[in-house]
Amino acid sequence: MSIEFVLATHNQHKVEEFQRILAEVLPDAVVHAYDGPEPVEDGTTFAANALIKARTAASHTGLIALADDSGISVDVMGGAPGIFSARWAGGHGDSLANTQLLLDQLSDMRAPNRAAAFHCAIALVIPGNEDGAGAFEHVASGVWPGTLATEVSGAHGFGYDPIFIPEGSELTAAELAPEVKNATSHRARAVAALIPVLLQAIENGTHS
Repeated sequence: MSIEFVLATHNQHKVEEFQRILAEVLPDAVVHAYDGPEPVEDGTTFAANALIKARTAASHTGLIALADDSGISVDVMGGAPGIFSARWAGGHGDSLANTQLLLDQLSDMRAPNRAAAFHCAIALVIPGNEDGAGAFEHVASGVWPGTLATEVSGAHGFGYDPIFIPEGSELTAAELAPEVKNATSHRARAVAALIPVLLQAIENGTHS
């Protein structure tokens, strides 16, 4: 019998990515995109917002829910943009404006004062029965440290990838081959931390 998951996103590419990841450890896993009501993401951390999304998806569908929340933090800016990464320039999801604003804000900063890191939190919520018994929640996190370039470079990736240089690399995340980025990114690290917990929860029958 296959295990069904709902991923709290409308992004089909992300659904396909998680389908591939889960299929490696759960061959019969089926991942669905979430099409229910959107929650208010009023958490103050990546983990809190990921949990808000996963709880809403699990409650609405009754399925095991996954949700991720991610962004970039800059040391000299006290961790900003952080949870506001997707709307740093004011409009949600305007990657070009967000990237340019961040570059402008750091225009006078030289290395090593351009340290930054990508963060990802992935929440797992397994709904319980009618009285709530058997419910399970867990958040796994991944961090991808690096520095910020002084100009945009690279055609792969999205968001802040064209200005983020991962630790140990001379290329931006947008210049890395997709398979390299997908194996080393903050999301990959969060998934790697989540999988053992997910498998243990399923083995324990928490999902039933």
